[in-house]
This record gives sequence, structure tokens and C-alpha cells, in this order.
Amino acid sequence: MRGVMSARSLSGRLLSLARSAILAFVILALGQGVWGALLVANLRTTTAVPWAVAVMPIVLWLMWRYLGGKWWPHRTSEARRLCLRANGVSGPAWTWAILAGLLSIAALAGLWIVMFQLVRMPANILPDYAGYPLLTVVLVIAMASLVSPITEESAFRGYCQAILEREFSGPLAVLISSVLFALAHLTQGFLWPKLLVYFLAGLVFGVIANLTASILPGMVAHIVGDLTFFALVWPYDPKRRLVWGRGADPWFWLHLAQAAAFTVLAILAFRRLAKVTQAERRTRTNVPDLEQAS
Repeated sequence: MRGVMSARSLSGRLLSLARSAILAFVILALGQGVWGALLVANLRTTTAVPWAVAVMPIVLWLMWRYLGGKWWPHRTSEARRLCLRANGVSGPAWTWAILAGLLSIAALAGLWIVMFQLVRMPANILPDYAGYPLLTVVLVIAMASLVSPITEESAFRGYCQAILEREFSGPLAVLISSVLFALAHLTQGFLWPKLLVYFLAGLVFGVIANLTASILPGMVAHIVGDLTFFALVWPYDPKRRLVWGRGADPWFWLHLAQAAAFTVLAILAFRRLAKVTQAERRTRTNVPDLEQAS
């Protein structure tokens, strides 16, 4: 009997894992697919008028509302709201979550640059905006830095991780969602240094979502991260040189120190965030007891 129950439990977990992965990739494909189609159409027609940037916020708003429980079918409204978990967060938790996220972004930026000087690999393919109006380029990059975080946080730290946390422990749910998040970036090549950075980024946003029970702080940090990489990291990757040829220059050691130092600071911020959220949970748990005692 116990073996049958264990088998059912295992099959249930596997089904939840498959369901969470499918939902995550569907949400991701929908959001980024629409944005890609709009951008291509825009750049092939009226480059001076970035109309795709004006249309995409409407698409994101409709997605956000639906994933958050609005509209048909109403029988799934509550389930959708719980899966998105765009929940409010207290001021102290917000502060430490954002700080932990930003420190992690600084560490990951340093790690990415170091990896590009240790391992030979192609740079991420970015659109060639040469010849396009500056306003169009700025607005497109800004919108791209919103589309990915909103869709990815909704998909992987919202629906995917929320489902996983019902079947697995919090750390294991974060680990699985981070692996899926890294796999979603295979479009940039099967290159372990890149996948490692994306996996670590998934851990950062996943831990924030797990501790705060909300995707909102991680989404803000994710937006800052995408802007940072779009503007300060990815455009310079093609010019980076391996240290094995000419040796390591001062910039290599600076970025290595950046990765190490900000990793330590991020860990300290996460520890503080964990203490804050644990204290808030204890307070919420004790409130009914105090009311009954009174």
C-alpha cells in the first residue's frame, strides 16, 4: 500500500513538473513571440515611428490581467491569480529584495565578462540598429528590457515555480525553475558559460520570489539587469579577447574582483531578506492567536 502511494506521489510530482514547464514555455513564447513579430514588422515599415513600442504595452497589460485571473474561464480565475503571485510586499522586504537583486546583477555582469575572456564563444546576437533613428533604438531597447522580465518572471517564477512549490521543497522548486530558465536561453547557443550565468540569474530571481511570495521585486531587479546587459555588457562582447593569448589585463582582474565582491554582498543581502521575511511570517502566524487570547 505504501509503495502504491509512493508511486502515485511520484507520478503526481512528475505531472506537476511537466505542467509547470509547459505553462512556462507557452507564456514565454506568447509574450516574446508577439514582441518579436511586432518589432520585425515595425523595422521593415516605418522605422522613424516606433509604433511597436506603443502597441506592446497593451499586449503586456492584457497578458498580465489574464494571467492574474481576469476574464474567461472564471472557474480558473483564482488558480491563475495564485500562480502569477503578483502579491504585495512589505517595505523592508522590498528594500532587501531589490538590494539583493541589484548586487547579484553586478556580480553576474562581472562573471559574464570574465567568462568571455576565459572561454571562446560567440556573442549574443543583437539587432543591428545602425541607420535607425536614435529615438527608435532607445525606445526599442527600453521595451525589450520590459518584455523579457515581465514574461519570464510571470512564466518561470510565477506559474512554473508556484506550481513546483506545491509538490517540492522551496529550494528544489527554485532549482528546477532555474534549470528551465537556463534551457529557455538555448536559443543563444549550447554554451555552458552562458547557461551557467542564466542558471545563476534564475536562482537569484527564484529565491527572491520564494522568500517574498511575490514576483514583483524580482521583476524590478530583472528589468534593471536586462537594461544593464543590453547597454553595458552585450554590445562589447565581440571585442573581448581571451586571456590565454595576450595574458590578463587589469580589466580582467577588475571584473573578477567585481564578480567575487558583489557575490559576497549579495549573499549577505539575501540572508537579511530571509530573516525579514521569516519574521513577517511569524508575525502573521501569531496574529490569530493573539486575537483569540484577547
